Amino acid sequence: MKREDIRNIAIIAHVDHGKTTLVDQMLKSGGAFRENQVAPERVMDSGDLERERGITILAKNTSVHYGGVKINIVDTPGHADFSGEVERSLNMVSGVLLLVDAAEGPMPQTRFVTQKALELGLKLIIVVNKIDRPDARISEVCDEVLELLMDLNATDEQLDSPFVYCSGREGISSLDPKEKGTDLKPLFDMILKHFPAPEADVEGPLQVLVSSIDYNDYVGRMGIGRIERGVAKVGQEVLICNYNHPDVNNRGKFVGLYEIEGLNRVPCESAMAGDIVCFAGLEGINIGDTVCSPQSREPVPFTKITDPTVEMIFSVNDSPFAGKEGKFVTTRHLRERLYRELLRDVSLRVEDTDSADSFRVSGRGEMHLSILIETMRREGYEFQVSSPKVLFKEVCGEVLEPVERLIVDVPENVTGPVFQSMGERKGELVHMSALGSRVRLEFLVPARGLFGYKSEFLTDTKGEGVMNSVFFEYQPYRGEIKRRNFGSLVAFETGEAVTYGLYNAQGRGTLFIGAGTPVYEGMVIGQSPKDEDINVNVCKQKHLTNTRSSSSDEALRLITPKKMSLEEALEFIADDELLEITPQNVRIRKRILDGELRAKARAKQKAQ
Repeated sequence: MKREDIRNIAIIAHVDHGKTTLVDQMLKSGGAFRENQVAPERVMDSGDLERERGITILAKNTSVHYGGVKINIVDTPGHADFSGEVERSLNMVSGVLLLVDAAEGPMPQTRFVTQKALELGLKLIIVVNKIDRPDARISEVCDEVLELLMDLNATDEQLDSPFVYCSGREGISSLDPKEKGTDLKPLFDMILKHFPAPEADVEGPLQVLVSSIDYNDYVGRMGIGRIERGVAKVGQEVLICNYNHPDVNNRGKFVGLYEIEGLNRVPCESAMAGDIVCFAGLEGINIGDTVCSPQSREPVPFTKITDPTVEMIFSVNDSPFAGKEGKFVTTRHLRERLYRELLRDVSLRVEDTDSADSFRVSGRGEMHLSILIETMRREGYEFQVSSPKVLFKEVCGEVLEPVERLIVDVPENVTGPVFQSMGERKGELVHMSALGSRVRLEFLVPARGLFGYKSEFLTDTKGEGVMNSVFFEYQPYRGEIKRRNFGSLVAFETGEAVTYGLYNAQGRGTLFIGAGTPVYEGMVIGQSPKDEDINVNVCKQKHLTNTRSSSSDEALRLITPKKMSLEEALEFIADDELLEITPQNVRIRKRILDGELRAKARAKQKAQ
């Protein structure tokens, strides 16, 4: 039978193209809020980090009712580092709204998510969003989307996908680019018309593919997925299996069953094929598992998630300040937390190393891992991480490295520094186009060449540049790339930084700390403009004498220190440095704290 009363859709797009804002308006139009209810902006971005950074990190489910049909909506992340969330979410839906900014057009992540949707044979509705922007170029963007679809070998049916023109912020849509529209009715009508109703085999044995995991303090782990076949009921005995892991063979029963209504989960006694449901009672459930009838063990194939490209070493904090600020500081705490993250994040990898205190953590990019670090830090964990490194592959004796597709939009007068930086980082220009007074440049550049480039790019473009990148493919190794062309200012002794010591040190470079900051020997307290490390004594006090001086009472003026964010610190650290993470501080330190031992190790390395 066909479930004409339901549609399952996902919204996919590049970061900042307006997915979550459009979902807000769809919820309002679908009656998810009372007329007098104050609805927060980006209501689907429920996490603290999501609201602070203005990005979607986790894919989330919601639903609206329109014309007697329930539309289940999956809001997905737009940042390339969280594209694993997109890949697993597409298993639950039969169609996608491909959102494209009316001014920016298709961007790197647009290509990636579109390719995944086409590979799964999903139907598309192309939504040109932000049509009210003064720099909108609607007809050119439509042509660019069609070129993208042809480039990705879309089928004839996918090339004939309808276009809808929207302003997510205003809550309006139209089928004609010259008409503004008054509401989202044209978008909803197109969803019901173009996306197929799910075909449901209600009589067959139960089969549910788990695409997401959640946790509730009252019922424990909860699985979220679409019922592929049969009927699910509360109290029903089920079998857990996995297509890629035949050894998974656990039994349990549904303690609770919930439908998604708007922003709430509503308990229900049963649900049938085609519904997206949450269920509780299966403690060992993981993403990619299939919940099926004990009489019919048939695991559903799960989409292969793209492999990680970047790794860091997470280890127990062993600095002189270890254990003073964190709540969870031991190897056991760190190990449990990292392996628990694997249950929720399908694109993360965690491996043990030769050292019992260290773990190799691999992800999609620096931001992917930095979000994990920030989350753990806020939970009270204390640990240290190494500088990020790319994951190489060896095929037929040839070393391959991950290459990113980098797209930058910059003013015409600052293209020179960008070309120079890309040349130093082994970048290859593949496309260049004019956008009014700005220029769009597209490069293929090694992923390791982008480490630490963001802050340099903003300086080169005077803060007016916009850069986006996404993984392209593995290509032959392009040779040595210098990680950074500056050094570190390193604390000479343990103590408390004082004004006199900082005043003498600030002439050596840019300081990261102010007076009164506790420091220890080997801690990095600033950036040196020279391509070498400089030891400075910021704890040095002014010696007192019995001779008065006319200038003795003059105040020493300190330059305001540069406060490093977590991402900036990760970009800064060299291979011989570590980042100390605590709930209250982020400190950069040398791996070898003792200055003499560090000098000997450096001399030995040069000799080799």
